[in-house]
Amino acid sequence: MRQPVRVPPGPGQESVWDFPRPPRLERSAKRLRVVFAGQTVADTTAGWRVLETSHPPVYYLPQHDMLPGVLVPAGGSSFCEYKGRAGYFDLVVDGERSERAGWSYPLPSPAFAAIADHVAFYASRVDACYVDDELVVAQPGDFYGGWVTRDVVGPFKGSPGTSGW
Repeated sequence: MRQPVRVPPGPGQESVWDFPRPPRLERSAKRLRVVFAGQTVADTTAGWRVLETSHPPVYYLPQHDMLPGVLVPAGGSSFCEYKGRAGYFDLVVDGERSERAGWSYPLPSPAFAAIADHVAFYASRVDACYVDDELVVAQPGDFYGGWVTRDVVGPFKGSPGTSGW
């Protein structure tokens, strides 16, 4: 297996290889927005980000900063050894649906209690996500939900051949 080569961060950048494992939760004062079906469905400056080695940040947005009724519980769940059991949401706006576009931890572990009423979104399953006014690039792959911006460098886990990192 090919081992990753860390990209050195430039001024104002973070390397995901400097992020911890187990992951760390930290408050984000940046404006976070999610757009789906042409509408801004979430807009907040009260989000959280989870930082974990080899992953771009995953942003969690408070449900009270989302359009009412756009989140529809979806089937299935998954388990994270650090955060606990996750549940999924479809995003539905004006008859358009994105299946399992978001997830949350309704009863997270104590270290992640702050994200209990928050939802993270896959950037690849919505029209657009923004950190401040920067359009986010989706983390590669379909398992992780990190948001790639110009202030974070990789390489990032998620592409084919990276599962063993």
